[in-house]
Amino acid sequence: MRPSVQEMIAQSKGKKNKQFIEKIIPIILFLIASVSVLTTIGIVLTLIVETVTFFTRVPITDFLLGTTWLPFSNKEALFGIWPLILGTLKVTLIATIVAVPIGIGAAIYLSEYAGETVRRIVKPVLEILAGIPTIVYGFFALTFVTPVLQSFFPEIKIFNAISPGIVVGIMIIPMIASLSEDAMSSVPKQIREGALAMGSTKFEVAMKVTLPAALSGIVASVVLAISRAIGETMIVSLAAGSTPKMDGDFTGSIQTMTAYIVQVSKGDAGYGTTIYYSIYAVGFTLFVFTMVMNILASYVSKRFREEY
Repeated sequence: MRPSVQEMIAQSKGKKNKQFIEKIIPIILFLIASVSVLTTIGIVLTLIVETVTFFTRVPITDFLLGTTWLPFSNKEALFGIWPLILGTLKVTLIATIVAVPIGIGAAIYLSEYAGETVRRIVKPVLEILAGIPTIVYGFFALTFVTPVLQSFFPEIKIFNAISPGIVVGIMIIPMIASLSEDAMSSVPKQIREGALAMGSTKFEVAMKVTLPAALSGIVASVVLAISRAIGETMIVSLAAGSTPKMDGDFTGSIQTMTAYIVQVSKGDAGYGTTIYYSIYAVGFTLFVFTMVMNILASYVSKRFREEY
């Protein structure tokens, strides 16, 4: 039976609606995808413009080569970035020492030893650890970790690099553990079974077979975690202090790049002053650090990726 005229009109309208939807959906999705790109471009442009303004007042050589950071000096303000970079690296070094062995160890356990029930319990706990606000970690470092350290090492000051470094390391453990476990779990079971069939123990399989096979993912997770540690703000603002120093002391007060930005942002400097613009120069330096770390993680992941 041939369709009526009304049915033919309805079918035609339906086809037109579908064609319109097919045309409009890619445009909508493109606009949504563009939001993150445009936001990034806006942030970078803001940093560049304000940083250039800072360098019209402070020579770039003084900023990059100077070893003294005294922006609030009553005599002559000094803007040598290296004390802030060194403070950031101190915290990052301790965090890496704490997080890498624990995170990779947890990943090995979850991937190679834990049963399905244990994995279902432990992984959500790690995710909860990753979701704790950093301000809570900061108070934990200041009111718990530091007093514990002082009970063993009385020379440690209330503000120091060790306590926030340890807590930042605890904070990035879930990132290393989760990403490394995903990389190790992607190694085919046939490789493990072949090693076991040749007489290897479970530990030998984990350390000599699975770990090397998942190395690209593990290294990428470590680099990304270090990048996260470099950019940490509230923990170091609360527990590290505000004394930029160019020395190797980990027991006394330091200041990181992010902590300085927080200090000035709280109102210690007026809008339009050199100190105000200095936070953009420091922020741009921090942006370069994190960008380099992310590029490195991407390179390592692609360069050493195993395909099965």
